[in-house]
Amino acid sequence: MKTPHATLMLALGLALSAPLAAQQPANPITTSFKGRIAGLERNVALAFDSIPESKFAYKPTPAQLSIGFIAQHVASDNYYFCNNFGEKKATLSDEETKTADSIKAAWPKEKLVEQLKASFAFCQDALTQVDDAKLADQIELSFNGQTRKSTRANFVLGHALDLEDHYSQLANYMRLNGIIPPTALPRRGRGGN
Repeated sequence: MKTPHATLMLALGLALSAPLAAQQPANPITTSFKGRIAGLERNVALAFDSIPESKFAYKPTPAQLSIGFIAQHVASDNYYFCNNFGEKKATLSDEETKTADSIKAAWPKEKLVEQLKASFAFCQDALTQVDDAKLADQIELSFNGQTRKSTRANFVLGHALDLEDHYSQLANYMRLNGIIPPTALPRRGRGGN
């Protein structure tokens, strides 16, 4: 037999859980990925916008990638990951697909940033195909004569991690050149200026 206290607690629990359930997005995992990816794309784009063209050949050591190389590499990676989000596939020019990475790395800043931002736009469009139910879909990959299967979730997560990795790389390069990375700039409303 339920006591009045237990009944009251049950009613209170149901009353409080209904608004919380209504606030949950339909696809919480995909929604989280989409928000995180949008923020990372914004940070990477702002970083490249902040770096002067004269620094695009900069690399801290001979073994590391130049800033220009990172720009073309991130655009290329974006297409690799985002082409696996669903049926939408990027249409790239012969210049983009047949030019060696080392040559593309030396393209003018304006062209590199334009191509990078076009790859972000494609990825945002490709992300519209993804929802939580599709994250477990199996995708077959062929690379260097080897074929394997992977989940769509690996590509969505891989895209976010790749952007995070290259933003971190750019932030270090920026600091080495006396440039403050976008995420280190003071923000309004956070106890600062």
